[in-house]
Amino acid sequence: MGKITKRLLSLLVVSSIVISTAACSGSKDESAETATPETEVANKEKVEFKDISTNIRGNKTPTQEQKDEVNNTMNDTYLGDLFEQKIPQDYSAYPYKKDVTLNVWMPADPQIPDMNNHAVQKQVEKLTGIKVNFITPPVGQEADAFTLMISSGELPDIIINPERYPGGLEAGVNDGAYLDLTDKMEKYAPNYTAWRNSDETRRKTTVTDSGKLLGFYGIAPYSEWTWFGMLIKKEALEKTGMEVPNTIEEWHAFLKKCKEVGYSEPLNYGSTYGQIFTGIINGAFGVWDWTFLDGNGKVAWGPAQPKAKEYLATMQQWNKEGLLNRDWATADFNQRMASAISGKTAVMMDSPDTMWSYWKQQNNIDFVGALNPVLNAGDQSATTYKNFKRTGRAAAITTKCKDVEAAMAWLDFNYSKKGWEILNYGEYGTMHLIDENGKPYFPEDSYIYKDPDGQPVATTLLKYRMHSWPDIRDEHNSNPLIVAKGSYSGEIRKYWTENMDTSMAVPPITFTQEEASREAELGNQLSTLRGEYFAKIIMGELPVDAYDKFLSEAKKMGLDEFLSIHQAALDRYNQR
Repeated sequence: MGKITKRLLSLLVVSSIVISTAACSGSKDESAETATPETEVANKEKVEFKDISTNIRGNKTPTQEQKDEVNNTMNDTYLGDLFEQKIPQDYSAYPYKKDVTLNVWMPADPQIPDMNNHAVQKQVEKLTGIKVNFITPPVGQEADAFTLMISSGELPDIIINPERYPGGLEAGVNDGAYLDLTDKMEKYAPNYTAWRNSDETRRKTTVTDSGKLLGFYGIAPYSEWTWFGMLIKKEALEKTGMEVPNTIEEWHAFLKKCKEVGYSEPLNYGSTYGQIFTGIINGAFGVWDWTFLDGNGKVAWGPAQPKAKEYLATMQQWNKEGLLNRDWATADFNQRMASAISGKTAVMMDSPDTMWSYWKQQNNIDFVGALNPVLNAGDQSATTYKNFKRTGRAAAITTKCKDVEAAMAWLDFNYSKKGWEILNYGEYGTMHLIDENGKPYFPEDSYIYKDPDGQPVATTLLKYRMHSWPDIRDEHNSNPLIVAKGSYSGEIRKYWTENMDTSMAVPPITFTQEEASREAELGNQLSTLRGEYFAKIIMGELPVDAYDKFLSEAKKMGLDEFLSIHQAALDRYNQR
């Protein structure tokens, strides 16, 4: 039995595969961290293009010849510099010098049935000269498929979402599944190297604690806005005659009034998104959903905080009064959306992008965003969500890759200026145009908004562009749900971001191989314990005082050890 198989099987005894949201990042390697966006890889000539900006910028009716020039060549002279740091423009690796087809494994998306026919990926293949064969397991079978793939040793060239490996990317490298790319990045991934090094946050969140570069991460030009919170139907405010609530007491009064005027289940509390523990309501009590930074900058566990019983008593009362949706413990996404558009619901805990599609666009229901509740008037609203310019997905190259240089070139294109345009905005002409300043945008007749197949924007944003990918994700400008005519979801997200304290947010830390399995074991046990106790207490199946037993069991289970593992990882992150 091979090294990978032995380790995988031993870890699976500990827990099911945990998808880490932490970044593999680390201490600064001075020899490899001096690149700038203008750096050219040694011994490669810079590719020069004829300036076509006067023909493309501001052109609302491009000719076929102009479309071909934009879509079928690397010419990017018409694109402006929109961000503080310039996006790299190294195209010297394309078209790739050899005929190669890369196998890329990735989880399936139910709204993208066949990645091999995705328009953006076909365009990338044409421009780079690198063919790709996507391997996607059936939806819902990703974990089992990943386990079988790793344990068999039959690896593809590239794996998307490689953090699925027990222990994360670093464990995958140590076990011989993934390649350590540290010594190859500067030579074979000049765009990624330049982009990640052009900003300290991007650099810090894409390198391991030991200074290694193990994969390609989705890294943005900015810290993305908060994406999840309290959303209220405007008609509910009108019917109740009340203002947007702020304190827990005000929220209680508002929800009771909503019930009086006809909303039978006014607050959609949700389940599968984890709304119970996202720090929206519980955060008012300092009972954050998971780990957070306390006032001293140390890692603490939200469910173990002093006001947890007060929070649980509040939610138990709200549930008893019928202020929550009755199926909050079991409802899936489709059930939640069906409730949202019905007359039952007045308030959603969700993304304003999603609700702009379901509420406003599809059902003409206007809504407003509310800051996370606070316990006392005058307290600052807060959230443990903070974007550290790490976003989208990651990719790792496996030890079975047949052409590592080609794999790196294919991924590196995503971090070039041309790659940024295509992956975020799709095809020029049918999807996007370029304004007078060189900024891509979706015109009103774009396929994004007027799909020939009649799909809603919530689907076309995945169908015609890459929404979550190892690339330079330009969420604020290229998410069609945000930038659509009449959309105010971006305004809500920006409002939340600018008016909520995020000082307690934990950055994307990583664990050592030894820490990872123990952290996963303890984390799974604590999560299960929390879920069972909190849900039963809120539903009234257990008294609020049962929390004392919960806390005792959590400590016996190894809560202190769990926190010490996180604190050690945070200390290393701070030293990167």
